[in-house]
Order: sequence, then C-alpha cells, then structure tokens
Amino acid sequence: MATEDALSGDPMIGAHFEVSIGSITGYFTEVSGLGSESEIVEHKIIAKGAKESIVRKIPGRLKWGDIVLKRGITKNLDFYNWRKEVEQGKVEGARQDGTIIMYDQGMTPVAEWSFTKGWPSKISGPSLQSDGNAVGIEELTIVHEGIKRAK
Repeated sequence: MATEDALSGDPMIGAHFEVSIGSITGYFTEVSGLGSESEIVEHKIIAKGAKESIVRKIPGRLKWGDIVLKRGITKNLDFYNWRKEVEQGKVEGARQDGTIIMYDQGMTPVAEWSFTKGWPSKISGPSLQSDGNAVGIEELTIVHEGIKRAK
C-alpha cells in the first residue's frame, strides 16, 4: 500500500549527483532548482444575487526553475566549453537534454530527474583566497524547457 511505503521509509540522503548532458558527464556535490511552479491567476466571481464577491485562484502559466550545480573545481573544461558555445551565439547547438542522478553514500542511485533543451546561462569559478585552504567551488546554472522526476 502506498501510504505504508511513505510512512515506513527514511528520507533519501544525497551524497552526490551525476549530471549527464549529451556527451558530457560531471559529478556535483550540490544541486538546486529541480522543480516547477504555476503562476497564480486571480479570478473574481460574483454570484447572482450575492452581496459579496469571491476571488478564485487558478493555475496560470507553468514555469521551471533554473538548475544550479556546484562542485569543487577540476581540470575538466567540458562545462566551460559548453558555456562557450552560448557565448559565441550558438545557443541552438548548445541546447541539450540531460539527466541528473542522485546517489546515496553507498553509490546507489536513489533518484533521477530528466530535463529537456537545457543550456548553460551562467558559469562561475571559485572565489580565490591565498590564505585559505578551502576547496574552490565552481557553479553552473542551466535553464531548460521542462523537467520531470523519472525515479
């Protein structure tokens, strides 16, 4: 029974995420923006003979959040080269379908999302400090035309 499954399992812990976009694959420690939202349209209704009106809220335009990926910077330039396509005005060629897989601490895939026609709207390197020993974090923002949870 679905209710028993929902109550008996622990929440999934995401240790890291694999992102595959076309021929590019990378691993990230943080992902956000895996969702959708509907704009709210307010519709005023006045019933015949009523003294007051009500406002009914109905779903409007569907929109998806930007996917933001973060990881420690590496020597791999695949995502930078993908962003370079957009900078050079080759947005149509840069549009790619992609998959994000969440792994638990035992490297078992526990969740998966697929997005369509994504392209990198932003990439940023780490904030650098000569007196620190923190890992440099790079960030990639992907805009897309739809996302769904596959697993």
